[in-house]
Amino acid sequence: MKRISLILAGFLYASSLYAQIVLPTQNTESKLYLGAGKKQALVVGLGGSEGGNAWASDHWKKTRDQFIQRGYAFLAIGYFAAPGAPDTLDQIALEDIYNSIKIATRHKQIDGTRIAIVGGSRGGDLALLIASYYSEIKCVVAIVPSHVTFPGHTMHFTTSCWTYNGKQLPFVPVNEKAVPALLQRNLRGAFEAMLEDKVAEQSACIDVQKIKGPILLLSATKDEIAPTTPMCDKMIDRLKNHDFKFPYEHIAIDGGHSEPLKHFDKIFGFLEKNFKP
Repeated sequence: MKRISLILAGFLYASSLYAQIVLPTQNTESKLYLGAGKKQALVVGLGGSEGGNAWASDHWKKTRDQFIQRGYAFLAIGYFAAPGAPDTLDQIALEDIYNSIKIATRHKQIDGTRIAIVGGSRGGDLALLIASYYSEIKCVVAIVPSHVTFPGHTMHFTTSCWTYNGKQLPFVPVNEKAVPALLQRNLRGAFEAMLEDKVAEQSACIDVQKIKGPILLLSATKDEIAPTTPMCDKMIDRLKNHDFKFPYEHIAIDGGHSEPLKHFDKIFGFLEKNFKP
């Protein structure tokens, strides 16, 4: 079988299924996976608080290949704890992720007008944020996401996870009530306590109503990390209240934080219906 041969940034990996290209991006690690099509819609994959470039790992190869087989190109972005990226999930610049996506769209096989993002956990928050700030993103799948911005993962919890144009995004701070839960490693309890600060919650809400395309939210009903089902419900209410004109759906999966990751059939079905390659 003829092997694909492409060179970019001095790095090439070829196989009978796709070409893998490491892109020259700033403050991120970006790997682009291409099928044989001439104008491929681009799906961007963002991992969560585990760090690294999760979607470029062997663990996600089978799912990644399924995107390629369905006609999509796939861009795996590591935005912290990955080569060339910041060490910590703290004050990550939205522009860096957006610029990585734009560099990928310069490839002649990519249709730069058709971009979707799939993100899990903190990567789900990031996917929603990127799409709310950049209208080029035409579809979002957020798996066990938050509806607000939370503090960066530092010892002091006094900075935001994300920045835009050099300014920290408003976030829900750690309050006194959350401290005992944190000491007990009860993450869900800590997030629930933090969200009792309704003023901060309102200020830190992700503007999902500004997204210019379909939205799929997957939550976990027994999530031990965060109250993702009620948080996704709040985003659905926000979309309804703003008469959001694109298709949107919230699927609550019975199980813990990682359970929705076992249901990519629902994601592929949503994309097939609302974001065909």
